[in-house]
Amino acid sequence: MDLAYIPSPSTGVIHLGPIPLRGYAFCIIIGVFVAVWLGNKRWIARGGTAGTVADIAVWAVPFGLVGGRLYHVITDYQLYFSEGENWVDAFKIWEGGLGIWGAIALGAVGAWIGCRRRGIPLPAYADAIAPGIALAQAIGRWGNWFNQELYGKPTDLPWALKITAGPNREAGLYHPTFLYESLWCVAVALLVIWADRRFKLGHGRAFALYVAAYCAGRVWTEYLRVDEAHHILGLRLNVWTAIIVFVLAVVYMVISAKVRPGREEIVEPKAAEKDAKEKAEKDEKADAEGAKADAEGDAKKDADGDDAPRDEAGEASADAPAEDADAKDGADKPAGAGGR
Repeated sequence: MDLAYIPSPSTGVIHLGPIPLRGYAFCIIIGVFVAVWLGNKRWIARGGTAGTVADIAVWAVPFGLVGGRLYHVITDYQLYFSEGENWVDAFKIWEGGLGIWGAIALGAVGAWIGCRRRGIPLPAYADAIAPGIALAQAIGRWGNWFNQELYGKPTDLPWALKITAGPNREAGLYHPTFLYESLWCVAVALLVIWADRRFKLGHGRAFALYVAAYCAGRVWTEYLRVDEAHHILGLRLNVWTAIIVFVLAVVYMVISAKVRPGREEIVEPKAAEKDAKEKAEKDEKADAEGAKADAEGDAKKDADGDDAPRDEAGEASADAPAEDADAKDGADKPAGAGGR
């Protein structure tokens, strides 16, 4: 008797009247929102403007979804185009099946289009959203839990995942590879955030670090999986993809650090122009206020200078009668003494 295990949902969809609410879709949507939210905060901290990340995501997300689905359908074409299968199922993205490799590749194309339209360097944008993408993957992997897919080998560990019988799956307890990868993606996001703060990564190196770290974890989680996959030289196709992409990411980090060290000073030219304009207006206002204060000081000084002569004249006129009185008293006294 198994005393501890992770249960699987009895269904991956809840019907709200005629509207189906699918857990897989909710996980993808929540992941996108988290990625945009965190990316926006990091973009603003780099000197960009609020809303830019979301504007570019309007291009990147649809491209990413299409790319992810294309990669899955192409690499697992037998699920849709072999005898007895219905090719229409290839369009049923809500039933699961998104390849992260295709999602990142084609999503980058969409991001490039969005960045180009706003005059923003793609590497700087990629650095800002890298941790958010990792968190989006961590959340999105729970969609596989709802669909009871992408689990690992049988196990009797306390955290084993209970899978019920269904199409192309047997009931039993398996490694919860969705959970392993989800936790790994959270660790990758934290690693990128820490490294970016510590080493001031720029020119796409934060994104490359995310790619390399994710690939390192994907190799061992992929090794545990038992779902059908193509093999090359005894290794699953996704393992080879992870190894190749890992090497490319590391090479890019090394070369980029030598060719373009440091970090971009300006990530969004329009934001920099706006800041410069606001600074100029602020300086101009400060200069105007300073000139006004100087003028008021000069006017007050002139006013004080004009009052001084009047005071002296006023004192002279006030002393004159006193001097005349003294002179008169002096004249009277000598006259009296000489008569005697």
